[in-house]
Amino acid sequence: MITFSIAVLVLLLGYFFYSRLVERIFIIDPGKATPAVSMADGVDYVVMPGWKIFLIQFLNIAGLGPIFGAVAGAMWGPVAFLWIALGSVLAGGVHDYFSGMLCLRHNGKSIAEVAGYYLGGGVRQFMRAFTVVLLIMVGAVFLIGPARILGNMTAEFAGFTFWIWAIFLYYILSTVLPIDKLIGKIYPVFGFALLFMAVGILVMMVWKGLTVPELTIASLSNQHSSPQSFPVFPMLFITIACGAISGFHATQSPLMARCMSNERQGRSIFYGTMVTEGVVAMIWAAISMSFFGGIAELNGVMTANGGNAAVVVNEICSSLLGPVGGILALLGVVAAPITSGDTAFRGARLIVADFLKMDQGPLKSRLLITIPLFLCGYLLTLVDFGVVWRYFAWTNQTLATIVLWTITVWLIREGKAYWIALAPAVFMTSVVISYILLAPEGFGLPAALSQMIGAGAALLLLLLTMGYIRRSALPQSAAPQ
Repeated sequence: MITFSIAVLVLLLGYFFYSRLVERIFIIDPGKATPAVSMADGVDYVVMPGWKIFLIQFLNIAGLGPIFGAVAGAMWGPVAFLWIALGSVLAGGVHDYFSGMLCLRHNGKSIAEVAGYYLGGGVRQFMRAFTVVLLIMVGAVFLIGPARILGNMTAEFAGFTFWIWAIFLYYILSTVLPIDKLIGKIYPVFGFALLFMAVGILVMMVWKGLTVPELTIASLSNQHSSPQSFPVFPMLFITIACGAISGFHATQSPLMARCMSNERQGRSIFYGTMVTEGVVAMIWAAISMSFFGGIAELNGVMTANGGNAAVVVNEICSSLLGPVGGILALLGVVAAPITSGDTAFRGARLIVADFLKMDQGPLKSRLLITIPLFLCGYLLTLVDFGVVWRYFAWTNQTLATIVLWTITVWLIREGKAYWIALAPAVFMTSVVISYILLAPEGFGLPAALSQMIGAGAALLLLLLTMGYIRRSALPQSAAPQ
């Protein structure tokens, strides 16, 4: 438990110290009126208490991510602890805080509009399409899984199709109703339950004295059952997204940026929820490596069940927490993804509304955008789930990379410490490029070649950025003509 304990401590210290550095670099203005106050519309711009925003944001960005991703990531061994701890503090927290605060400063606009403002009109158009596609994919992914589980449980009177439409109905309501009427009431409850489940698992893991593998020079090796097909780099960094860094978070932050009453809330709501998600992911990675007897045994269980992390989650919760665990497991594999899917569609509505400059006060305006989005989401439910999930994972991390570059450019323009975003931006660039070149859903190139091209592309962007920084630092009269 030494490695696990140190990793959790790194996460906590990261919040108490590194997040303060991030906040100082941003420079908050507690006296500045937030969009929730200056643009209140009773639908999306609604002031809510800070504690409630925290729990809503946590559930928005979490869902199944820090559970399923951590379970799958544990198949590589203790190296997963390193990525969760350092990724959350140095990459995910930076990504979430700056993207959330920039959206706040831009009147709660979507991340697509913010990225376009700093990276140019072409990027704006690309990001509009890219983020909407990602959010529809999220909605579809987090719809199919719960509908299938509920369909199996109620096969005698309500099958898969029934639950698809039932969840869609809930999605529509949560997408068009004022944010404080449905989401604001049920999300804090589910957010607390998700935290309670993680704490319960942690307590039982310690109580039963389960042996959590330690990180050593030897255990730093790839312990996946198929190491040739699943090299640590870049596969681990795509598999564990929520719990380390996730572009999906940047699509959700504008929802909460439109509900904050003071910029002081940003550190806890954006950076704090990322660290909280990291702790949850750390707990699930640790219990996954220890519950079945070791990492090899976990690999065996995952392989036997086609990589279905829901089987592992259900077994762990039911065995360690008894009947209560069964209920919490159901929450984890049914309610949690649904509560990420609905805000995904809500986020997509806001992006389209920003693009069309359509006032979202009238219900008719909200429905005009919502109905086509749900039609696209339904069509995705007809595609093989595995295919949608694999493309979602890469798209998600690619978005995080673009957002990190957006933050870097903003920091450079403002004359601030740009390295805090540049370092993770360069690293994630190499990850996403290597992955799409290596993965079977990509180009299927050899691992070494994919990694070399990914590293080369990241280095090229770094050099171009340093050149941009030098040019920006030149006096206007000294700039080349």
